[in-house]
Amino acid sequence: MAEAEVKSESVGTVVVAGVANLSIAAAKLVAGLISGSAAMLSEAVHSVADTTTEVLLYLALRRGARPADTRHPFGYGKESYVWAFLAALFTFVVGAGFAITHGVTTILVHQHTGNYLVSYIVLVVSFAIESVSLARAVRQIRRESRRWRATPRRYLRLTADTTVKAVFMEDTAALIGLLIAGVGLGLSELTGEELYDGIASILIGVLLLIVATILARSNVSLLVGRAVSERVHRQIERELETLPTVDRVHTLMTMLLGPDDILVAAKVDFHNDATGADIEAAADEAERRLTERFPEIGYVFLDPTRSMPGTDRGRARHHQNEGDPPPDQQTDSF
Repeated sequence: MAEAEVKSESVGTVVVAGVANLSIAAAKLVAGLISGSAAMLSEAVHSVADTTTEVLLYLALRRGARPADTRHPFGYGKESYVWAFLAALFTFVVGAGFAITHGVTTILVHQHTGNYLVSYIVLVVSFAIESVSLARAVRQIRRESRRWRATPRRYLRLTADTTVKAVFMEDTAALIGLLIAGVGLGLSELTGEELYDGIASILIGVLLLIVATILARSNVSLLVGRAVSERVHRQIERELETLPTVDRVHTLMTMLLGPDDILVAAKVDFHNDATGADIEAAADEAERRLTERFPEIGYVFLDPTRSMPGTDRGRARHHQNEGDPPPDQQTDSF
């Protein structure tokens, strides 16, 4: 799949999720006001938070896709992580904060109106709509994971496309939240105890806290400057080492500049008899090979260097990403 198609698909996934969340938020709000259910009102705020998140993710995709200029020679890819981080922060403060606070208040003082039917109808309809949005995100994840020859789970954990990751996690949390709200409402109706509705609201808030924390950490890591996965790192190194005039790769460093941009920089020890023309040809060939294998690689810089005796060959090669399993336990390419 071409890079432009991937970006277009990510935009489509975000738009579908945003429209779904907006319609669901309105329905949940009406149901919450009619029934007086804390869990339903928390779910309404949950959907409002998700809708705002989709708007911020849409901005992330648009602003991050701007072309490079003289002031930003590597493009604006990292700006997408700023907006995605703000989206996670909004979910953390607004969504989780309201749900937990309202749940505690409900347990202490709230009286339920007893009108449950409308809430059940909205929960069922919301579950169906959220499932459609989640299905689209899952299809994109599966296609991309096959392209990277990785398991969907590993792709989701390591992908630099935080928009599809955010949509997947938020839609999954939304479905879980709907189930929690349904259980809380059902128990409150059966027992006449408002306690269960309040507990459901608190659990929805905790769920939002978990999702927001995971997404925030992922975006902070990318903002700081995360490298590609260890396995992709080794594949890039092998491509460089197989160049005819290369003796060995002394140091290899990579950085994710955005959802679709990777920077590769390496200190390379060329053969002693390599001429300037040979080195130039090798640099051109390295760029051709790497971009052919990994279209996301946008920049390749080779620094000819002489390896000193006793130096640690490829010292950056063994640096793993945070959370990566040991190399002997990695079974896919991403």
